[in-house]
Amino acid sequence: MKCRHCDTPLDLVFLDLGFAPPSNAYLTSDDLNASEHYFPLKLLVCDQCWLVQTDDYAKADELFSNDYAYFSSISKSWLNHSLAYFELVQNRFSLNSNSYVIEVASNDGYLLKNFVAKNIPCMGIEPTASTAAAAEILGVPVLREFFGSELAEKLVKEGKYADLIIGNNVYAHVPDINDFTKGLKKLLKPDGVITLEFPHLMRLIEHAQFDTAYHEHFSYLSLTAVSCVFKAAGLRVWDVEELNTHGGSLRVFGCHEGSVKITSSSVNHILKQELKNGLLDIATYHDFQVRAQKIKNTLVSFLIEQKNAGKSVAAYGAAAKGNTILNYAGIRTDLLPYVCDSAPSKQGMYMPGSHIPIISPEVLRERKPEYILILPWNIAEEVMDEHSYVKEWGAKFVTVVPELRVIE
Repeated sequence: MKCRHCDTPLDLVFLDLGFAPPSNAYLTSDDLNASEHYFPLKLLVCDQCWLVQTDDYAKADELFSNDYAYFSSISKSWLNHSLAYFELVQNRFSLNSNSYVIEVASNDGYLLKNFVAKNIPCMGIEPTASTAAAAEILGVPVLREFFGSELAEKLVKEGKYADLIIGNNVYAHVPDINDFTKGLKKLLKPDGVITLEFPHLMRLIEHAQFDTAYHEHFSYLSLTAVSCVFKAAGLRVWDVEELNTHGGSLRVFGCHEGSVKITSSSVNHILKQELKNGLLDIATYHDFQVRAQKIKNTLVSFLIEQKNAGKSVAAYGAAAKGNTILNYAGIRTDLLPYVCDSAPSKQGMYMPGSHIPIISPEVLRERKPEYILILPWNIAEEVMDEHSYVKEWGAKFVTVVPELRVIE
């Protein structure tokens, strides 16, 4: 395989999680007796542009189907984050009824509904029919297609240049990052702004967040790599913010390379941080596999220990990262009988690979498990606050990344 950005041959393996089904390919009861599609889940590092990327097997249309089950609006903390973002960009860039905003991967309208409410013209681009339909109910105009330079060219011919292009947690999901970035440039007005949010590779390494590896994530991004990709497309990162979402993310602000926008000192600060933390050093990527194996072994040992002691354990959050760790660890219903999730789209389904049933959180009150394993650790505080009633019967919450913690 060659680097998706700079075409350099890839030899350095960062993480190998064996074979796994797509993390959002949830199963119906009819699917349980059918064969599943498994793909290698391996991450490689380019030692030229430092883009970390999945081995090239799965295709986007096999991962993002019309019945895609991830709906952004399910998370209250994410809705709050999105509202704060809207208020920031509306004020910072003086967005009004004369502006035009495009969000790529607009999901269920979780963000653009704020623009609609303020009469700021906008459009979402979202290829999955299930989430696009939910956005349209909220009054958000949606174009149901995958984004790339060809679609950008088509929109430009229709006069749809954007003052602001938004991409929240989509940049890591695109198989052709160069074509996607060229599309951003084509669609952007001369003085327009691009904002992209994505999990920060530096934090992934620092906190051993190996479970954020799944096929839908084609890239694992640093500011170093993103700056390189932007430059090749004629764009420039002129500002950056560190966020606490998804275990540590970056929000980059992009513009045309020749823009008069002054590059913020924060850009150089983050680049220096990445250099200091070894993101441009091959040695940094060599020991990550061992850290992932240790977390996996600790989780399996914990579940076996509770089973042998006659203790009951439930899981909470049928998230993609949960599917990664469950399949890597080979955990099945004998150790984890069910997963609770508040998303109606997932209830009654089964986790891919492990076939663990997904049910409503209401059963927690009925079954009273002694331990609740929170799979999406990035929203652990939200989950514990929402379900604090489990303390009535002495239940304890558990998280496993970056290390196993039992929370009293």
